[in-house]
Amino acid sequence: MNFKPLFQPKTIAVFGVSLTNHRQAANVIYNKIHLRYPVKVYPVNPRGGRLHRDRVYADISQIPAKIDLAVIAVRAEHVPDILRQCIESDTGGAVVISGGFAEIGAKELQDRLIVLAHDADFPFIGPNCLGIYSPSTFDTFFLPSERLIRPEPGSVAIVSQSGGILVDQMVKFAEQGVGLSLAVSIGNKAVIGETDMLHYLAEDPNTKVISFYIEGFEKNEGRKFVQAAGQVSKPVIVLKAGKSAGGIRAVSSHTASMAGDYRVFSEILSQHGIVEAKNELEMLSFSESLSCYSNAIEGKVGIITASGGHGVLSVDICESHGLFVPTLSKTTQVEIRQSLSQRIRSIASVANPIDLTGSATDDDFIAAAKGLNNAPEIDSVLILLLPYSPGISLDLGARLSYVYQREGKPLVAYVPHVEKYRVLIEGFELNQVPVSSSIEGAVQMVDALRRCQPC
Repeated sequence: MNFKPLFQPKTIAVFGVSLTNHRQAANVIYNKIHLRYPVKVYPVNPRGGRLHRDRVYADISQIPAKIDLAVIAVRAEHVPDILRQCIESDTGGAVVISGGFAEIGAKELQDRLIVLAHDADFPFIGPNCLGIYSPSTFDTFFLPSERLIRPEPGSVAIVSQSGGILVDQMVKFAEQGVGLSLAVSIGNKAVIGETDMLHYLAEDPNTKVISFYIEGFEKNEGRKFVQAAGQVSKPVIVLKAGKSAGGIRAVSSHTASMAGDYRVFSEILSQHGIVEAKNELEMLSFSESLSCYSNAIEGKVGIITASGGHGVLSVDICESHGLFVPTLSKTTQVEIRQSLSQRIRSIASVANPIDLTGSATDDDFIAAAKGLNNAPEIDSVLILLLPYSPGISLDLGARLSYVYQREGKPLVAYVPHVEKYRVLIEGFELNQVPVSSSIEGAVQMVDALRRCQPC
């Protein structure tokens, strides 16, 4: 199947547009694409007519252009006929937004779609989904533009069985400053599933990291996915739902998938070097970290802070994640202490964590970061920045990023995410250094580099 028309369309037809109910899902989708995106979009309704002075086409054969992507948001029983029309009109692919298929027990109706698609080699996303969000290009989400939070274009792709989880992650990604290359809600995944998306995204030049929210698989589908993911050169992150007995029941009623044995699936992911996120926040942290760094680490962390309490907390969190915070050698400690400014040289702690105290300046942080980069016992650096310290400037993020660019050991930062510190945060982000709004999140970013060994 050719997926290019699905994800890079130049023409879109939206089925189900109403002439009277402007809140209809199809209307929201049509208006948004028509007003906000560069692709050409056509409304379709069997009755024809006019919508905002634009012609509404009675069927796809009347549209005076070849359609790359059909977006179908009609009652479930009408979907097979529309899909057949699309195939006969040589449409490139479809997104079936409509629900009312296998997720409510209507498996025979969904099977009709599958037979049509396979016989014609016709790709479609769904049914029972939000579909596709392609930054700056188009989106098929039936969510009003003023309510949808859109991350900036970036290098992380998200594929999710749940549309709600996907939208929620987009909010978190936007807040954290993580950009997306593509976001796809696959719903019941009648034709296109995780493995198909994995193959497509593995070849997508705009994607560096591939993240999945997975509820379940059909028989043997999970094994194929893991084997394929283990062969992909890009980092693959998986957040698996349906871990408990209740969660397994919920999965079946949501997208008609089989949740399977979570413990076995988790162990297989680890064996293949696929990073498993335990929750949504880990998925976010892992995605940001792995989009910045491709070099795996053993997990020997050097910590720099201006607050002893933050240093102690970070050590506890590191060890809870299986990371090691070694005491620095006497030689390294002497070198770091001598590089610090005279005002803090006698009061700073340099054993690891390096506590520079609240009197530290930018130059002290730079000196400590250089010292850890030269320390053979350390393979990654965690910086805990408290921007309210009087000696720290808003240029420190950019200056520390330059240390990473010159020395090469992965650097991760914690900075409270408030607008007042935006310039400091951007100094890291613009130089591809991941920044978390929590110490836990920053440690998770380091942990991702340890767990994604094949990267």
